[in-house]
Amino acid sequence: MTATTEARIAALRADPAMSLLHRSLDVYYGDPQRDARMDAFYSRFVTAGDLVFDIGSHVGDHIGSFRRLGARVVAVEPQPLCLRALRTIYADDDQVTLVEGACGAAAGSTRLHVNSANPTVSTASSDFVRAAHGAGGWEGQVWDGDIEVPVVTVDALIHEYGVPSFAKIDVEGFEDEVLAGLSRPLPALSFEFTTIARAVAYRCLDRLTALGFDGFDVALGDDKSMTFERWLPASDVAAHLRDLPHRTNSGDVYCVSRGALRQPPPHDDPKRQ
Repeated sequence: MTATTEARIAALRADPAMSLLHRSLDVYYGDPQRDARMDAFYSRFVTAGDLVFDIGSHVGDHIGSFRRLGARVVAVEPQPLCLRALRTIYADDDQVTLVEGACGAAAGSTRLHVNSANPTVSTASSDFVRAAHGAGGWEGQVWDGDIEVPVVTVDALIHEYGVPSFAKIDVEGFEDEVLAGLSRPLPALSFEFTTIARAVAYRCLDRLTALGFDGFDVALGDDKSMTFERWLPASDVAAHLRDLPHRTNSGDVYCVSRGALRQPPPHDDPKRQ
């Protein structure tokens, strides 16, 4: 993290209006070892000069990793408070484009259910909110507000900015809707899954297989290491997700399409607020 970035984050932490994001800023910024692990992990997908989509950017720690790897980033985020933080942190970086809104199946608008005490789990999925109610590990989570946000499709982003080498999708149970707005394979992407909404992950796997993705692996929680260290068919990953204990909570599925794999997952690679 540069001195300028540190100063900007310090200013955000000092701003009472940003108090709801202070914990996120503490968790996701200022840990050089975490940054190094992220960079090593994503370097298999992202190289200098690439275009990356960060869909569901929150406070932008993944933007930071993609930029350290030399990529140009299009970041999509619907929450006004998070967007304010992103605009502050990346104010003078002309290689970061911020898109205010959510990604979905079709252009238009949607209701975002805001968890003001824990913005990282705000979601456009009413089903996700219902699934979290009473679920172990989700005690005390309250979605206490709703805002109308614009929706853009991934296809529209591709039309405007180009085809990304990698897309990260982290939208709390709305991942299948995001992928419904994609009509072509990409070299690689990831989508978050949760154990309270496994059916969403199964739909994502079906959609990606239909688009031509044929290699899948899993990283659990915020641990930037692959579970299998090889690319598996979607059916094997679906079975693995089905067998995970509830306490696993969340993770990410990584996917590659035919002929797009740059290198196999390394064997020595060393979320939630």
